[in-house]
Amino acid sequence: MVDWSKLPDLGAIALLTAAFAAVARHSKASVSGLWLTGWCMIALHFAALVFAPLNGFAGNFAEFVGLSALTWAGVLFLWASVPYRSHLSSRWMLAVLLGTNTLYLAVSILTPAPRWALTGSAILFGAAPLVLALLAARQVRHPLRWTTTALYCALSIFLLLFQNRPNDGQYLALNAIFFTVYLGCCLHFSYVYRRLAAGTFITSAGFFTWAAVFVVGPFMQSSFPSIHIQDEVWNLPKYVVAVGMILLVLEEQLEHNLHLALHDELTGLPNRRLFADRLELALERARRGGARAALLVLDLDRFKQVNDTFGHHIGDLALARSAQIFVGRVRRVDTVARTGGDEFSVILEDPVTREDAEHVGRTLAELLERPMVLEGHEIRVGASVGVAIFPEDGTTPEGLCIAADVCMYERKYGPGGRGFFHRQPSIFPERVEEAQSEAN
Repeated sequence: MVDWSKLPDLGAIALLTAAFAAVARHSKASVSGLWLTGWCMIALHFAALVFAPLNGFAGNFAEFVGLSALTWAGVLFLWASVPYRSHLSSRWMLAVLLGTNTLYLAVSILTPAPRWALTGSAILFGAAPLVLALLAARQVRHPLRWTTTALYCALSIFLLLFQNRPNDGQYLALNAIFFTVYLGCCLHFSYVYRRLAAGTFITSAGFFTWAAVFVVGPFMQSSFPSIHIQDEVWNLPKYVVAVGMILLVLEEQLEHNLHLALHDELTGLPNRRLFADRLELALERARRGGARAALLVLDLDRFKQVNDTFGHHIGDLALARSAQIFVGRVRRVDTVARTGGDEFSVILEDPVTREDAEHVGRTLAELLERPMVLEGHEIRVGASVGVAIFPEDGTTPEGLCIAADVCMYERKYGPGGRGFFHRQPSIFPERVEEAQSEAN
């Protein structure tokens, strides 16, 4: 007999899965695809349970598919939270967890399970992850690897102790498997997503409650058999996790959009908008402390030739490599920003002197004179650098930017050719004076 009472749950999960797919379609996070696959498995779980009450092999096979889909979903959710999942041993661990869960369910549901088969399957639950963890111990020493191994070793011991109990042994064994899977999801998710956000809290709480269902359910059945709780109540944690994951994807998309609004997409550096805010804050700190700040403007000399000769793709790679060079040569308290097509700006905060700023500018210019090898092409971009010091060369962000620009343009186009400028601006003094008067 078909159990049509599962259809509302199937419809609800299908709608949540479709909503998650619509949200995750615009997400760049690699976990979105794994989460979506997991929810498809949950939908398959409910679809199979519709046919589980059928007699004979058809019912047993439907039950096996439904419970296997439930465990596969949990293992995928767990693996999505593994920070080292690109490692080969992590993929082997995924295969081991999926294989041991599926094997045990097949032995206990599809066949009249002999005792030796159940015992062997239970031993594999702990032995296989433990052997794999020990073999890969030199490459992966992450605490989550050993947490997973410990959980499945504990599950193996529990199964060996209780799976052969008369009447309820297999019932306890299946609940222990699901409890282990979803407790692992909770621990992995809570470890990786350690931030105060609604999506994180709801998803973590949902996984914990989902795991608790497989403890509370057997306890209620054995201790209070007269109390009947509707299946919809036990399924509530699934919906909580689904809503939490949707919120988490939306939160990450908002953070990504905010990052794009303030950062250059090609180099990942602050853009002109964020640069202006940081320059203003840096000057305010220097003003309050009676200290100095320095602004460096770097214009790539041969960037147009690179674009014309090798194409825009190599030009983009040259910009990204230049950004890496700049970030690697300044302090963490300083700011490197991309403020134009081939223009970068560097804010050096106190303690800094003119000599320090000139040394940094000279070093960056010399580094860009070295050849870059980009996809087999050797290029040299070079840079002209202008330096302005607060408060000597400017007392406002606008005045300091113009002073640094004037320095850079004088060196780039004035007598002496390209390179590093280390003198006060002299070619366009009227522009500096005009900027200072306007700023004041």
